[in-house]
Amino acid sequence: MRLMISAVCLILGVAIVAGNSATSAEQGGDPKYTIKDVMQKAHKGTLLKKVTGGKATDAEAKELLEMYQSMAKNKAPKGDEASWKTKTEALVDGAKLYVDGKKDEGITKLNAASKCADCHKAHKG
Repeated sequence: MRLMISAVCLILGVAIVAGNSATSAEQGGDPKYTIKDVMQKAHKGTLLKKVTGGKATDAEAKELLEMYQSMAKNKAPKGDEASWKTKTEALVDGAKLYVDGKKDEGITKLNAASKCADCHKAHKG
């Protein structure tokens, strides 16, 4: 009987901890993606090119938006935080426009906001 009660308590404890971890990440806790993750998959990979080329699936466009939202939660490796916020918000806004069905506006904004040198000069560590 004691073993059964201990097992139930253990399971409940694990469930509570797991639930709190997911909630804190969703509420602005640790970002899901690092800056390096976003650069590798979205910029060095094909994700951004597919979106700006108008050939991304809805799932791919949503993934890009999620990556940019996550990247915006990361701290800039160097440089001014206000600049980082402005640059990452521009990427988020462009991806959001695309996801919301305003593809041409989203593509235009993403093309303007995703110029590597602009961000790397100011923020790359």
